[in-house]
Amino acid sequence: MSKLPYVVVIAVVAVIVRLGLRRRARARTPRPGAARAGRRPRPVLGDTGLVAAREIRERLRGRVFWIVTVILFGAVAAAVLIPALRGHGTASQRIGVVAGSAPLDAELRALARGTGLSVTITTEPGLARARAALAAGRLDVVVDGAGTILVDKPVSPADTSAPARYVRAVSEALGAQRAFARAGLTPRQVATIAGARPVPVASLQPARKARTTAETTALLGVILTFIVLTQYLTWTLMGVMEEKASRVVEVLLAAVRPIQLLAGKVLGIGAVALAQAVALVAFALALAEAAGSSLVHGAAPLVAAAALGWMVLGYAFYSWLYAAAGSLAERQDQVQSLALPLSAPLILGYIASLVSVSSGTPSLLVTVLAYLPPTAPFAMPVLVGFGEATWWQFALSMALTLACTVLVALAAARVYRRAVLRTGGRVRLRDTLLGARAPARGGTPSPRGLAR
Repeated sequence: MSKLPYVVVIAVVAVIVRLGLRRRARARTPRPGAARAGRRPRPVLGDTGLVAAREIRERLRGRVFWIVTVILFGAVAAAVLIPALRGHGTASQRIGVVAGSAPLDAELRALARGTGLSVTITTEPGLARARAALAAGRLDVVVDGAGTILVDKPVSPADTSAPARYVRAVSEALGAQRAFARAGLTPRQVATIAGARPVPVASLQPARKARTTAETTALLGVILTFIVLTQYLTWTLMGVMEEKASRVVEVLLAAVRPIQLLAGKVLGIGAVALAQAVALVAFALALAEAAGSSLVHGAAPLVAAAALGWMVLGYAFYSWLYAAAGSLAERQDQVQSLALPLSAPLILGYIASLVSVSSGTPSLLVTVLAYLPPTAPFAMPVLVGFGEATWWQFALSMALTLACTVLVALAAARVYRRAVLRTGGRVRLRDTLLGARAPARGGTPSPRGLAR
């Protein structure tokens, strides 16, 4: 096995850590002429862009972000490298056949093909020499036609690896040969029994087809979407709640409008989430190519693009809801009670999509969930992976999600504007949607922030 994958992993982790340290050092070092600068160039999105840039800087400066990023990269590296290492480790077995045994080469090779292994067969002068070679690691299995099979470590009946299955197959084949010899069968009779074909088994239901590359890509996309959404949506909710509890939001609303503050927070965190997701996918593809792993080899580009696009749409839909929920609370126990109903559709869509991919056929439930905005980010990529979604169905689901996202954003902005400055207890959702705008009980809100 080449050491290139390990070098790639170490280099990527080192680059990530170095960039984080360099960015932190730049943030602490004042720029030359910054004090003399009278006016900074205005960002493209105005005040919303300033808030988004602030969120990006805050996330990239945080130690938690880099710890989580390193953990995710390590998990991706393990998922790619472990199957490759196991595959390279068990691709070939060295078999020693004791001299004087009956001709076994052809049968040993046939059994190896049946278990997906390639074998190298050598002849050992005696059982003692073969045992010494096995103990030294030069052989993996020793076969003596007299009735002995030796391995270095015990083979458990529960072990389903290819080498274990091969040892059990060789044991059964040699046992059958000994039984034929004791029964006094002629060579022709032995050949007839050995060449017997199994009776075909028919089923009423059609056979399940093997999982295609597109379906595997859809499965990986669903898992990655769930991880990214749950992580960054929680950050959005907690960020709004902490700003409200610490009264920082009152200072911010003195300079920007509530809708600009909310939109900037959503855009900034979403940009960090998208960048991390793209980096993880690129890292997995590059590492798999270097390690020769088949885990993500041949991933369907269309399905991967669909999964990435629906990840963005899913965040756009849920981020407004989580931000509005964060404005209703100012304590940790209140956040948990608010996050539970919001995460229920996420969990439903995730579990239903996983079950559908595992069963090999998209269920009616997944087909329905593909057109519901809360669950479409999980269900629609599954339909694309199975080839069950046409272009107009994909476009229809996307249009419904975008329309509902606009409505959710308007409602969330209304809730955020009325609740974020109200302190002293949990704010009821009904009061923010239907009731009059109440003054803050924990302090005097900014007139400019409320007026806008």
